[in-house]
Amino acid sequence: MKRKKRPSLKARYILIGVFTAFAVAVLFGRLVEWQVFQSEYYDEVATASASYTVETDGIRGEIFDKNGVPLAVNETGYKIVINKLFMPDKRLNDAITRTVEMVEGMGGKWKDNFPIVIDKNGNYAFDSGKSESVEKLKSKDRLNMNPYSTADDCMAILAEKYDCKDYTKKQTRDIASVRYNMENSGYSYTNPYVFADGISENQMLSLSEKLNDIKGISVESYSVRTYKNGTDAPHIVGVTGLISANEYDELKDKGYGYTDIIGKNGVEQAFEENLRGTGGSQTFEMDSKGNVSLLKQTPSVQGDSIYLTIDTRLQKVAQQALADAVKYANDYSLWMGNEYMGGDCKGAALVVLNVKDFSVLCAASYPTYDLNDYYSDYNKLANDTASPMFDRAFQGALAPGSTFKPMIASAALQEKKITTDTYIDCEGIYTQNGLKLWCMGYHGWINMYHAIEDSCNVFFAETGRLLGIENLRKYAQRCGLGVKTGVEIGESSGTLAGPEYSAKMGTVWNDASVSPAAIGQSDNQFTPLQLATYVATIANNGVRLKTHVVDKIVTYDGKKTVYQSKPEKVDEMGVSMENLKEVQTAMNMAANAYGIINTFDIQVAAKTGTAENNGSDHSNFICYAPFDEPEIAVAVMIEHGAASYTAMSTAYTMLNAYFHGSETLS
Repeated sequence: MKRKKRPSLKARYILIGVFTAFAVAVLFGRLVEWQVFQSEYYDEVATASASYTVETDGIRGEIFDKNGVPLAVNETGYKIVINKLFMPDKRLNDAITRTVEMVEGMGGKWKDNFPIVIDKNGNYAFDSGKSESVEKLKSKDRLNMNPYSTADDCMAILAEKYDCKDYTKKQTRDIASVRYNMENSGYSYTNPYVFADGISENQMLSLSEKLNDIKGISVESYSVRTYKNGTDAPHIVGVTGLISANEYDELKDKGYGYTDIIGKNGVEQAFEENLRGTGGSQTFEMDSKGNVSLLKQTPSVQGDSIYLTIDTRLQKVAQQALADAVKYANDYSLWMGNEYMGGDCKGAALVVLNVKDFSVLCAASYPTYDLNDYYSDYNKLANDTASPMFDRAFQGALAPGSTFKPMIASAALQEKKITTDTYIDCEGIYTQNGLKLWCMGYHGWINMYHAIEDSCNVFFAETGRLLGIENLRKYAQRCGLGVKTGVEIGESSGTLAGPEYSAKMGTVWNDASVSPAAIGQSDNQFTPLQLATYVATIANNGVRLKTHVVDKIVTYDGKKTVYQSKPEKVDEMGVSMENLKEVQTAMNMAANAYGIINTFDIQVAAKTGTAENNGSDHSNFICYAPFDEPEIAVAVMIEHGAASYTAMSTAYTMLNAYFHGSETLS
């Protein structure tokens, strides 16, 4: 049988080549059809499906005092917005120049933080107050220019980049300012640019009409945070501000954007999650011709509102009382002819607690400031040597002086180191292991009652020695001294004297060191909030509750309560009622011996305290009232107040304000 001849290798290659050429021809033909004859169709298909989602701001919850007095609320503001969805780049420069002219023409301001200005000679120049911004402008991430490049060099690059060479010098500079800021703020289809905010209602009405023919620029309403009664409790309420880079990195996973506003301090910061609210969104579709239509809209959700335990009426009284106290100290120094008798007094603070639940009725810090001026006056406030932005009530820790003594008496009675029949001889000086402590008087043989009434240093120096530092620290902490009270916003834990703290500071602690600690000196430093918590604990028969400044959280419309505070037990002094009653009685005896407090028509339990330091003595005072059925506890600390009367008279004012509604000493 004759075998068939197989195709040669050459024939096979020819066959493969023919098939390959055919396939390429078919593919090329389809490409020509797609790109030339059907390009418009496929462009339309591609662009017809382009959609963009623009996030809208949430509505922040509001803050009120315990009686519903507004502290931080929302008002309607107006802003000019440039929306890239409706603004082609080719029209952007003309739109910017026209809008700048309109806004400036009616005396308004637009967001202009560009570091290049036009000087008095009509030349481009760097803004001398914006060196960091100039450096950023020249940086590799921006214009990538040499450090020695001039303002003209930078503007030449920007004019080329933004295609605005044919405009006037001012217009070129304005266009560069807006567009550079647009880039920095992430301007895009999904992120409109706020050209100006803080537009007044009259300006809004005028601009809305004038901007009608500039497609892509509009006047929109937005929520403006306004602080009513902004000087009453600024340290507690806090402020909001633009999210920082670090904050954004921490919060972006929670849905925050880099243009969001967040709480910066106080309740605004501590309850950011509750107050914030949830932003909505708008989804737009853009077709092949650039026409934009709204596909879907999701409304924003309002944040929860917060009612504080603060009484703004008491806050106003407290702020004035502290201002009067500082003035009194300064005047007293002049009268005495001694700078160190109150001449260096600049700051003061006080706290009033409800003994029933340890809610903060009042927490005033002097000097204070207006929350509405926080940003506009920030540099002035930050450079003020009196530190008005520092929260002295919650964070200003000072030596307590003799206000510490009722705690020492309670602990010593409980530990059986003394009894009410224990007498110690006071000859005006206490000596122990080389230590010398002076007393304010010569009291002779004195017991616990009169030692508290007369504030005898000798009695308590010896009682402290008998008690020992470990017992001292244990009972102090149970009262809320040297530990945080639990209040919801920032507070200092203060300092409790002892071997650990001395070692930390590189100083030597010995057995004799407990005596100055027992009279409220040594390393002891506590805040007015801690002192108020401490005296409230004594008033509450030794039970310490959690100190708090938030009463309740409700939905924005107020119809539903999300959270309601309740008394929360934190600790107990560990002192029997029998022993505690003896200390309470001694504090009542002390109050009845004090010049102005003994004129009050309600029985009070109290203790003064002057603490030695560099400069004038600190003037401190603690009390609670009524003595038999306590309602409020008060702690006052006047920095360098010198005389005990300074703090005592301030406390009297607060007692009068609470029980009788009075706002003055008279």
